[in-house]
Amino acid sequence: MAHVHKAQNAEENKDERDKPKLPSFSTHPRHQNPLQSHETEIPIFLLSFKSETAIAMGAQKSIHAGRAKIDVNVDFTHKLCTSLMFPAFSLCIKHPNLFGGSEKLDVSWDKGLYDSNVLVAFRRPRPEWRPQQCFFIQHSLSPEIGVHGTPYDNFSRSGSGGVNLSKLAVGLDLSEPASSKWSSTTSVKFEHVRPMNDEGRLITRDVDGFPVTCSGNTHDSMVVLKQESRFAKANDQGLSHFSMQIEQGIPVVSKWLIFNRFKFVASKGVRLGPAFLLASLTGGSIVGDMAPYQAFAIGGLGSVRGYGEGAVGSGRSCLVANTELALPLNKMTEGTIFLDCGTDLGSSRLVPGHPSLRHGKPGFGYGFGYGLRFKSPLGHLQVDYAINAFNQKTLYFGVTNLASSS
Repeated sequence: MAHVHKAQNAEENKDERDKPKLPSFSTHPRHQNPLQSHETEIPIFLLSFKSETAIAMGAQKSIHAGRAKIDVNVDFTHKLCTSLMFPAFSLCIKHPNLFGGSEKLDVSWDKGLYDSNVLVAFRRPRPEWRPQQCFFIQHSLSPEIGVHGTPYDNFSRSGSGGVNLSKLAVGLDLSEPASSKWSSTTSVKFEHVRPMNDEGRLITRDVDGFPVTCSGNTHDSMVVLKQESRFAKANDQGLSHFSMQIEQGIPVVSKWLIFNRFKFVASKGVRLGPAFLLASLTGGSIVGDMAPYQAFAIGGLGSVRGYGEGAVGSGRSCLVANTELALPLNKMTEGTIFLDCGTDLGSSRLVPGHPSLRHGKPGFGYGFGYGLRFKSPLGHLQVDYAINAFNQKTLYFGVTNLASSS
């Protein structure tokens, strides 16, 4: 259950606002920025000729504390794979008036079979014409599969490489007031990253003896200044979307990472009669200090379908193109055909330790196939059947927007 879910979480999985939505269904399921939304999403499950089912159960309770109301939302997710059941748990607590001045406190905890994420966010009320502030503390623990994972089944799946990342981040988000169709967010955070093995012990090298940190110690520390700009335009005939993220590692201490990283996503959607065509291009690059886990991982849902997470390659640079044509079958169902392709632009040899080359990843790949999108009162069901360049077939199943907190 964790394979596809965790790479999204690891990639700055954090960049989820970049994926556009079709007018009725999301083309590539994504995780919302936890500092802006607490929408619950059931992860996509990767199938290889096995039947899997996702079942969600939950409860919501409002508790009155004086004049304030605390919303508590608990969701349970179960994945049934043959005779085994793996649980996932999500808890969200919201306080809309912490100190009596409309200060908002959000606390969320997501726990999966192998990963966990805890987020505490505090917002102070400010005039609409001023940047909105959000102070946050976040801790996550998840397997690092996109870079260190081992591909198998003709690169259609990725297994654990024995490297897990424990991340602690403390920072501030400043969201500028939206002007016209443009919006921007500036953030600064301190991040402390500790690699661990599957037994929970801190490590400095992977199973092949190559370093897993940039510093060579059991941890990497950095202060990151991030600027993100977004453009969005949509009407009945189509949509246009563009986003650019730039991250700069600031040398507060000489041993901390100094780097510059950028990523962009450009999308264009056009209505063709009853059908809707959506094409997107994603790219990025990083220069300066770099740990292997910072590489761009290519492959998997939301990247190149038909491949496991990072099974196409991982490099200092990447370029991924996605095209999908959706055609309504009835009021509740859409059929789709898609083509994905991606490349590391030959930059895998520039990643410390060369994890992509050591695992024999091709560095370029494409996948194509078809799928169905179903609307239901519980949420949106998505089924994708993909074939990669090695003629390996993979089935993806997912449920999104199953529950959301008010």
